[in-house]
Amino acid sequence: MRMIRSGRFADKKILLIDKEPKNKNDRTWCFWETQPGFFEDIVYRKWDTISFLSDDFSAKTNISPYHYKMIRGIDFYKFCFDEIRKHGNVEVIYGEVGGWKYEKEAIIFTIDDKDIKLFDPGTQIFNSVYKPGEPDKRTIRLLQHFKGWIIETHKPTFKSSEAIMMDFRVHQLHGTTFAYVLPFNETTALVEYTLFTKELLLQQQYDKELREYISQHLAISDYTVIEEEFGVIPMTNERFHFGSNGWQIGTAGGQTKASTGYTFQFIQKQSQQITDCLIVGKNLNYLPGTAKRFRFYDNTFLHILYHDKLRGKKIFTQLFKKNKFQQVLKFLDNESSLAEELKIISTLPTIPFLKAAFRQF
Repeated sequence: MRMIRSGRFADKKILLIDKEPKNKNDRTWCFWETQPGFFEDIVYRKWDTISFLSDDFSAKTNISPYHYKMIRGIDFYKFCFDEIRKHGNVEVIYGEVGGWKYEKEAIIFTIDDKDIKLFDPGTQIFNSVYKPGEPDKRTIRLLQHFKGWIIETHKPTFKSSEAIMMDFRVHQLHGTTFAYVLPFNETTALVEYTLFTKELLLQQQYDKELREYISQHLAISDYTVIEEEFGVIPMTNERFHFGSNGWQIGTAGGQTKASTGYTFQFIQKQSQQITDCLIVGKNLNYLPGTAKRFRFYDNTFLHILYHDKLRGKKIFTQLFKKNKFQQVLKFLDNESSLAEELKIISTLPTIPFLKAAFRQF
């Protein structure tokens, strides 16, 4: 989309390979911005007031200059493919990508067990298919997994201008667990149940926990589930290499924040950087990567969660209790300064973080 909108690639052939047509509202993306973003036209809802809830601390605040935004998957797909179809230099094919190899002056893709040859030696490959590397004793892998229901109540229930970003009042028997609630209007909201754990739950367990959360914490008994979504995002300290056998983007290129699973905005930043480099003919090897200190923070946090040195509930509660919400959001976006980071880190439990930090060295 950025290449198309730039108007600088009309003379280039672009092949987009996707597993299957995108015609379902199968996911939502939530993120925060201070300014209108690239996809502002399809922001479905946004909130200026968010809440953090836990057993021993609860707070609600206006997060200005930030806006907490939500984009629905179906709106994103329609917006993008309606634009793509207008450009004859972009071809879209569907199938399972088995891999690719370079052979003399050709690139051979295996798609649904069939080979497709591209003969232009200047072809650049961008891959977003994530495949975990071989594990070793230092590799940490957690999963962020979630199930969400869009529910409709029969009477006004929600404050449409306020979102619950994290609700840690749910039990922590499986590991770090929280819910969040994004109201669309007074009678409709997305309610999501999220975990950071090593293993997935059974589908009926997610359903049970959603029912209990809606009943016990939202005090709603009369509602209808009109849509549902389910997703799994890797949280790992695995090192990703942008320029390995093509250019690795998205989760495959390390754009998922290891400590939280946030991905959407990091992909947007990298996509713009790539497009800017291509326009001026700059070697993509010089694309700036994630600052090492943020990887260090993420891996330290991941170590604590993986080895259960401290519960995620306590860590996030401390973060939001002892810092301004805006500073936490800036920190989670990897946009804070070192001075701001040291201030935030000083509010966290000292000994567990020092021990985990030492392990990272």
